[in-house]
Amino acid sequence: MLSSYQELIVWQKAMDLCVEIYRLTESFPRGEVYGLTSQLRRAGVSIASNIAEGYGRGSRGEYCQFLAIARGSNHEVQTQLLIAERLGFLTRDNRLRAEGLSEEIGRMLSKMLPELHPRDASPRHIMQRRG
Repeated sequence: MLSSYQELIVWQKAMDLCVEIYRLTESFPRGEVYGLTSQLRRAGVSIASNIAEGYGRGSRGEYCQFLAIARGSNHEVQTQLLIAERLGFLTRDNRLRAEGLSEEIGRMLSKMLPELHPRDASPRHIMQRRG
């Protein structure tokens, strides 16, 4: 059993991605400091932060909820990396390097969610019950 969220490989990789995002966005135009730079950094921070917060919540359901939020933030990062490349703020190589790490994190989160979340408590099942 893990003694800390810091032992989670997915959290470690999310931290690596966050640091990479900060490095990449240092060269973005000054006019983007409150725009894409801020958005991309916040989304990157959100991935690792939500993994950690979910781990500390103490219930599987809440952990899954925070992992799902982390997965959403990860998709946000991927989209924003593409936007940055299209705007000429990132080279294709830099985008692909960060995106590769993001995709690895996404696969890990997607694998963790069904392992932690009981089938009968999935959001789809809950929605079907209410309907």
